[in-house]
Amino acid sequence: MAAEKGGSLSGPATTHQTRLEREKAVLVGAIFGSTSIDQAEWSLEELEALANTAGADTVERTMQRRNSPDAATYLGKGKAREIAGVAGALDADMLIFDDELTPAQGRNLEDIAGVNPLAERGLKIIDRTGLILDIFAQHARSAEGKLQVELAQLTYRLPRLRGWGDVLSRLGGGIGTRGPGETALEAERRAILRRIQRVKKDLTDLERTRRIKRAQRKRSGVPVVALVGYTNAGKSTLLRNLTDAEVLVQDQLFSTLDPITRRLELPFGRDALLTDTVGFVRKLPHQLVEAFQSTLEEVGEATLLLHVVDASRDPERQLDAVNTVLGGLGVIDKPALIFMNKVDLLSDVERDKVQGRWPDAVFGSAVTGQGIDGLLERISVELSKLKVEVELSIPFDKGELVARVHDEGEVLHESYTESGTHLVARIGRESLPAFRDYLGEAPA
Repeated sequence: MAAEKGGSLSGPATTHQTRLEREKAVLVGAIFGSTSIDQAEWSLEELEALANTAGADTVERTMQRRNSPDAATYLGKGKAREIAGVAGALDADMLIFDDELTPAQGRNLEDIAGVNPLAERGLKIIDRTGLILDIFAQHARSAEGKLQVELAQLTYRLPRLRGWGDVLSRLGGGIGTRGPGETALEAERRAILRRIQRVKKDLTDLERTRRIKRAQRKRSGVPVVALVGYTNAGKSTLLRNLTDAEVLVQDQLFSTLDPITRRLELPFGRDALLTDTVGFVRKLPHQLVEAFQSTLEEVGEATLLLHVVDASRDPERQLDAVNTVLGGLGVIDKPALIFMNKVDLLSDVERDKVQGRWPDAVFGSAVTGQGIDGLLERISVELSKLKVEVELSIPFDKGELVARVHDEGEVLHESYTESGTHLVARIGRESLPAFRDYLGEAPA
């Protein structure tokens, strides 16, 4: 499998790939400050899963304890040389670091790896952010998803043009001169900046369409349930089980990136919309969070979050990782229901332990269907407790309905026109039928 030098794997890992075609990687982690060995090991396990998804087999894992990252080489020059030597002896193709490297660190590590005497060729230097961006690029399907990934990649690449993985910086130019390499770098920098502006404009156009759809859903009063969770926790499988949606289900990280919304039939004759969102991991690159902002806003607009957790794999850390991302999006306090998935993989003792830790969660399996009926009932119950935001246009001769909104709901905005009273309010779902004929758009 080919890969460009400078921090990118190319080509998704498929069932047709043989081990000879897959590249070999040495994973490099570090324990800084108060980070525990257990936390660092778990992060490295996650990095191995990411590398596997991108198409690389891990041949060695190494870790070092330091007070803080070395500004020049992340781990220190001596340790970097030692790791490069180990990688060369194992015939590895790359070093993958469990953090985002600065441009200077990447360039210096590339220099060290490139002169490794035990290797027949230089080792590629890849950091966690570059690895995740590569996986996202492999899995993006929709036009919006591809643009979002491209924006994240361009933003990541721009400060790394000079030196790290870019031969242009080595083409020429001495002190006080402008050589051909410098000119080429400046030209590429300008091209990237122009492309970033174009991608942002295209995403703004797509976001306008997304806002219109969100406004239509809000006016309809139909609640939205957003699936959130650690990547590969089983969100897409659950979406397919609950709604019969034809969605991609793979045992890979970030197998689906594009938000998918389907109608969800709930008990007691109620309906909701169920939206799948991109999976989360620890240290989700800020470039991706920024580029996927419009997609992640689906989480913020949801009525209820359905947090899917793989109960068979350290649920505490999954919850912490996802809550960290939700906190960054400002939606950590949004109503949420936890679904402990994959309980069919637990022993009775393990299940009792997880149930004792999270007694309010719903337990089941999206694959076998266990617990799905109970989950639907819980979703219905949780939604019935919540109020939804609606826009109402009520004629003046229906003043009793305006009074009812004030009595039973929360009025966010009120204005008047010749036709009646316009309200933006939060009311209980059970009250929606009384206002169905008056759902509309409030004037600006």
